[in-house]
Amino acid sequence: MQHNLVLYNTLTRKKEKFEPIHPNMVGMYVCGPTVYSDVHLGNCRTFVSFDLIFRYLLHLGYKVRYVRNITDAGHLEGDNDEGDDKFAKKAKLEQLEPMEIVQKYTIGFHDVLRLFNTIPPSIEPTATGHISEQIEMIKQIIDNGYAYETNGTVYFDVEKYIKEYNYTILTNRNLEDLLNNTRELGGQDEKKGRLDFALWIKAKPEHIMRWPSPWSVGFPGWHIECSAMSRKYLGDQFDIHGGGMDLAATHHTNEIAQSQACNHTDPAKYWMHTNMLTVNGARMSKSAGNGFLPHELFTGNHPLLQRGYSPMAVRFFMLQAHYRSTLDFSNEALDAADKGYKRLMAAINLLDKITPSANSSIQHNIGSIKANCYAAMDDDFNSPILIAELFEIVRVINSVYDGKQQVDVKTLADIKELMQHFVCDIMGLQDDQLGGDGESVDNLMNVIIKLRNEAKKNKDFTTSDRIREELTAIGIQLKDSKEGTLWNKI
Repeated sequence: MQHNLVLYNTLTRKKEKFEPIHPNMVGMYVCGPTVYSDVHLGNCRTFVSFDLIFRYLLHLGYKVRYVRNITDAGHLEGDNDEGDDKFAKKAKLEQLEPMEIVQKYTIGFHDVLRLFNTIPPSIEPTATGHISEQIEMIKQIIDNGYAYETNGTVYFDVEKYIKEYNYTILTNRNLEDLLNNTRELGGQDEKKGRLDFALWIKAKPEHIMRWPSPWSVGFPGWHIECSAMSRKYLGDQFDIHGGGMDLAATHHTNEIAQSQACNHTDPAKYWMHTNMLTVNGARMSKSAGNGFLPHELFTGNHPLLQRGYSPMAVRFFMLQAHYRSTLDFSNEALDAADKGYKRLMAAINLLDKITPSANSSIQHNIGSIKANCYAAMDDDFNSPILIAELFEIVRVINSVYDGKQQVDVKTLADIKELMQHFVCDIMGLQDDQLGGDGESVDNLMNVIIKLRNEAKKNKDFTTSDRIREELTAIGIQLKDSKEGTLWNKI
């Protein structure tokens, strides 16, 4: 099948046909977490969105090198190189070594993404593991005349850069407004210009994480890390650079500047950004007190949540919104997504219980639904439209199972393949109901059905009815038929 994949490029502010730099190969870099605390839901939404993108590119047959970094050093509290080091501050608070903090939250991050069934990236480099690459890149930027050293700290010379390049190309912000709105900050006397940012920071005596460099014993600035790691593993220019839209204004703007100043080329051909999370219409943030962590969402242990939701139901909820749309969390929206997810899984579970007929009486053209599914994904990974198409298939499956329509062997095989490709392989959804292990659940249900049949045979209808009612209460429906008793989730 011919695919005309188009994606929205933040750099050009329009949808563009996807044409990788090297045929059949895709290089993709996504900014990973700063591992000084539990990963928040906004990050998870970004990584689930790029997991969908990664999965679809793989499905189309591309060889994808997906690089997602771990920021484990150099991230100060402010984007403008002011405030405490996030790792040192947390280490002091928890009386741990900074690398203990890094290890603890990196493991936590991986655990959460495993629950969301994301495929691990091809490479997951850490900032601390690439100090020498960052130093080399800084040296090159100095040699090219776009950085200067003051008292052991190296700054990027934005004022020099803007004479030759468009510094705000990614966001289209007005440079004058940017200059006027940039506050006077600590260390400002060391900088030539207000917008200059640190590439290397001289460590204060009490700073724990420090490395030797030609300029001082210190640590890298936050932005240089991603530039150095993406360059090492994907080259001077690669296909896709992704992250949350909150990174575009400062982090990604500075990444582009660093790469242009070092390599004289834009680092990425396509820039992709995921949108924000809101809670009941207000932006989710720690300061607003309306943020919840993934494990609170799974357990329901939070004042704003009425109950917990399974990781797969949350993944489905995230995919119901396009990655460039805001995603609004509310108990009602989560409940609706949970029901939709369960309907989808129930329909897939029915597929193995359907006996094909000689002829098919299905009104829907499965081939055209399949084409619509691909068309949705080819249009900037439009998962909400894809989901709407998949529910057309759910209606077909339920209608056949209820005996209202017949399906032949080939059509049934087409439906199974379509659901496998789009629900499991591309959307990354799996059945996490009743423990998720299909075979052991089937065995368990066979035992329960056998006990109920024995009760009916012994005319113990109280027990047989009670088994049916108790199963209905936990979302399992029994259906007596000529083939025996069948079960499905409701």
